[in-house]
Amino acid sequence: MSTEVEANPRRWTALIFISLAQLMVVLDATVVNIALPAAQHDLGISDGNRQWVITAYTLAFGGLLLFGGRLADIAGRKRIFTIGLIGFAAASAIGGIAANTGMLLGARALQGVFGAMLAPAALSLLAVTFTEAKERAKAFGVFGAIAGGGGALGLILGGVLTEYLNWRWALFVNIPIALIAAAGAYLVIRDVPGARNRNRLDIPGVVLSTAGLVSLVYGFTRAESDGWTAAWTLGSFVAAAVLLAAFVLVESKVAHPLLPLRVLTERNRAGVYSALGIAVIGMFGLFLFLTYYLQVVKGWSPVVTGVAFLPMIVGMITGSTQIGARLMNRVAPRLLMGPGFLVAAIGLLILTQMKVDSSYGGLILPGLVLLGLGMGTAFMPAMSLATYGVEPRDAGVASAMINTSQQVGGSIGTALLNTVAASATAAWLLDRGGNPALINEAAVHGYATAIWWAVGLMVLAAAIVLTFVNTGRQDGGAVTSGSGASDDENAGDVPVPVMMH
Repeated sequence: MSTEVEANPRRWTALIFISLAQLMVVLDATVVNIALPAAQHDLGISDGNRQWVITAYTLAFGGLLLFGGRLADIAGRKRIFTIGLIGFAAASAIGGIAANTGMLLGARALQGVFGAMLAPAALSLLAVTFTEAKERAKAFGVFGAIAGGGGALGLILGGVLTEYLNWRWALFVNIPIALIAAAGAYLVIRDVPGARNRNRLDIPGVVLSTAGLVSLVYGFTRAESDGWTAAWTLGSFVAAAVLLAAFVLVESKVAHPLLPLRVLTERNRAGVYSALGIAVIGMFGLFLFLTYYLQVVKGWSPVVTGVAFLPMIVGMITGSTQIGARLMNRVAPRLLMGPGFLVAAIGLLILTQMKVDSSYGGLILPGLVLLGLGMGTAFMPAMSLATYGVEPRDAGVASAMINTSQQVGGSIGTALLNTVAASATAAWLLDRGGNPALINEAAVHGYATAIWWAVGLMVLAAAIVLTFVNTGRQDGGAVTSGSGASDDENAGDVPVPVMMH
């Protein structure tokens, strides 16, 4: 049975609050990085524990995303979205008043827990709220710009807050954003009738997926600090492989899986998840190296460094809202995503030419603009295709997968490319007799080497998209969800119009 659901008349107001929540989650991935040195000094955090301020958040967030997405499907997306916002605000407040290392680390882990509820609920709310093709393109254009540019915006905000207030405001800033978004959600966001998943929660799937993803993210974190051959690093990767393999086996056997394999086996969604994860590896690695380059090599302040990323954010917003959103109903998504990743690769290619004395206007600026334009153009259809053709009862977990691919990609990017840069720097210095006067030249050589890897990853992402994503243009007239599930699984569900093939 198919039922047309009346569109929420306040859906554009709802988009503001959904986007605010997404902005907060994405900001938090980078805003604390800039504030970390000041927090370490203030609380007396040891060098060994410093990384846990970041890792506590990424482990909880990355590990619980699938659980959070399925929780939204089962308990209701509006409810989980609102709980996530209020919880995130409370955790941010605890972190902002932290009196010691343990209190701050606990608050960061709590932020990750509530972020894992919030992020997939936000994207799945968007997917079921905007079902008409042109409106969907505009809504996902805004959301894609925020998802892509929010991390860079966090670098700016972190610099301003740290330099002119103090590091605690990097956490306090979340509170008004979360409370405004929660109030707006209560007033204008509504769940689509019949789109809730009425099945029981797959507890073995929750345990295996959470443990497996935590092990995977932790492995990359240890690789960055201890090296790729360290016992903890290898042990984490082995544990992740075993746990995730067991997870896939369990999901193929249980009646009501946490992550139905039908979500992963549709070629368009599979292509988007893998391509975006690979592209994010390159992008997050660049954030790290360019921040080091501008602050350490060039000697720029945190605020000026943050402002230097603004052209990339403008490029992302332009690519997402003016290119992606306008063309999504006219051309096939792969013809936006593939060229988008290739334009981003050209931007990175320009940045591989950086030297100690490189001009910002002559080299860094054009590289950042092209990276932003390309990623913005690619992000927009990617966010929309994350829930392509998915049944409404699976919208939350499908949304969680796109967040998971970004989160794992970010963790891999930081660890992998940092290791590449460190090795290239050490080798370059060794070839020149370890002369300490050449340390900046060596560091820039390391950054450029790592960015070459990012170029290759971006080209690989384009190749995956052009190979796997084969859906036609999204030109109106939604279709109802497929009926590939049993009658028992569909009990209580009313199909809702979703993305057209």
